Amino acid sequence: MKLWLTIGALSGFLSVALGAFAAHGLQTRAGPAELAVFETGARYQMYHALALLAVAWVAAQGGGTATTVAGWAFVAGTILFSGSLYYLGLTGSRALVMVTPIGGVAFLAGWIALAVAGWTLRATPAG
Repeated sequence: MKLWLTIGALSGFLSVALGAFAAHGLQTRAGPAELAVFETGARYQMYHALALLAVAWVAAQGGGTATTVAGWAFVAGTILFSGSLYYLGLTGSRALVMVTPIGGVAFLAGWIALAVAGWTLRATPAG
């Protein structure tokens, strides 16, 4: 649980920091298209930072292998999807554009794995 909470919190921090950089530091150096791409990367990073907090919660409830798969899939998706969009937004280079959909698939896999992890949690007795 600590690992996913820590990674999720750090990812959320980076998302806010990079979003602020886009809003204040990138506007004068990038065109509207690059800025929009960069902001999409930050937005999806934040979504998946929050998803990592859900992974931490499920892990604390006794989540199994699917929880771990979900967490690493969200991490991989953030690196590949958001990272490639950050690169495109900063450089204008489309060199990593083929990596972006792989990151998207990792996000999708993470959501499916999180659903499986939630579904397979054992109910705790009341009281």
